[in-house]
Amino acid sequence: MLELPQLLISLAEPSSVQAQIIIKSLEALGATQVQQHAAGNDLLEHARQRRPDLVISAYYLPDMTGSELVEALRNSSDLYDLPFILISSETHPERLESIRQAGSLAILPKPFSNDELQMAMQSVMNFINCDSLGAEVDEDMALMNVLIVDDSSTSRHHIRQVLEKLGFEHFCEAASAEAAIPYLEQESFKLIITDYHMPNMSGLDFAKHVRASGLQEGTPILMITSDMENIAPEILEESGVASCCKKPFDMEEMRALIRQLLNEY
Repeated sequence: MLELPQLLISLAEPSSVQAQIIIKSLEALGATQVQQHAAGNDLLEHARQRRPDLVISAYYLPDMTGSELVEALRNSSDLYDLPFILISSETHPERLESIRQAGSLAILPKPFSNDELQMAMQSVMNFINCDSLGAEVDEDMALMNVLIVDDSSTSRHHIRQVLEKLGFEHFCEAASAEAAIPYLEQESFKLIITDYHMPNMSGLDFAKHVRASGLQEGTPILMITSDMENIAPEILEESGVASCCKKPFDMEEMRALIRQLLNEY
């Protein structure tokens, strides 16, 4: 099991002042191995030479945005699974949404509190040190089929990566609710995970279709969304959604939700 003092962190932060604030805050938590990079490409180059355990980035870098950096990581053959945290004063929803979709484990403001950083780092350690759920649900996770429905390929990749850490091995992926419907007719799934915001047919409408069709009867539907506070619990229940998880999500939160769903359904 990896501990905080063993964690190798690559930090992309062009401001030396901001970098020192972040580094000192990390050191106070016990994370002392931090490599600072002033630009995104510099971080990527060094990461390929010595792979870090975590990437932390500002949103605005001299050569790219934090969104473009995490996208480059996710599209890389050797760095695609690196945990990522954004620390930024950027608050524009559309700019931050791409970070959430790419599976950022946390999005922290500038300035951030010690508690916020500690929670983010705990989320990272939960992700890195995650074990299979098999013993906790008393079933062979490798035999379970999971359907992932999300219009973002980077989001689907991150969800699948998390599920693989939990012990799942068999997946079907769909880039839209419409594309997922044929899978419902062909396969039997133990769990369905869907995004909320999707073009044409939303995650709620997809859940309604699943329940109305009589297909996958009894299969729990877990919705993942960055807009959770705007969806009333009764709407989720009426749509047939068993549970809802907010983006970005903590590994332990996701683990607990899935454990509960698999034990109840």
